[in-house]
Amino acid sequence: MLKSFAVAFATFFATIGPLDLAALFAALTPYYSETERRAAAFKGTLIAAVILLFFALFGTALLDYLGISLAALRISGGVLLLLFAIDMVFGGGAGGGGRSSDEEKMEAMQKSDLSVFPLAMPLIAGPATIGATVLLMADAGGDLERQASVTAALIAVLFLTLLFLMVSGQVRKLLGVTGLHVISRTIGIILSALAVQFMIDGLRESGLFPAA
Repeated sequence: MLKSFAVAFATFFATIGPLDLAALFAALTPYYSETERRAAAFKGTLIAAVILLFFALFGTALLDYLGISLAALRISGGVLLLLFAIDMVFGGGAGGGGRSSDEEKMEAMQKSDLSVFPLAMPLIAGPATIGATVLLMADAGGDLERQASVTAALIAVLFLTLLFLMVSGQVRKLLGVTGLHVISRTIGIILSALAVQFMIDGLRESGLFPAA
């Protein structure tokens, strides 16, 4: 159970990227008051939590309905997470693949409320995080304790994300660009190893290769 929590926590922390997200959020809200920034952070995190918990609870059933096997999910999810991790390691940061474009960010800065877009989606509940949520819950294989561990890890990372967003200005000043890059690349290396393991498990389960 503790291992499941640790793996899920590391995965969600990497795909959401609370530290990078806090720095980006500060850049997106230069004209917000402290009260407005905290309100947007709370609303955005809450909306993202609802989206991710929906996929955590019903994602596996949705896969069954669509006829998608767990092996296929592990392979495709592993590929997606690996691409995301590579982007982190080579400088894209946690705001990389599958998140909002520069044009979308500029559009968001001109709006009065960015809590839904781009904060909730795709910055927090992006494709990589949604895919990881479904993959980790499906990988639990109906084990309620493991599923509870994954859900607890998701909630913990979302709570941590909210805290960082609340103090986004201070986080950016404290860590600086270099500090954020070091953390992002380190987490990217860990996530890439997890992604490869997902693909190996998926290939093994698919029956395409004989068991060793």
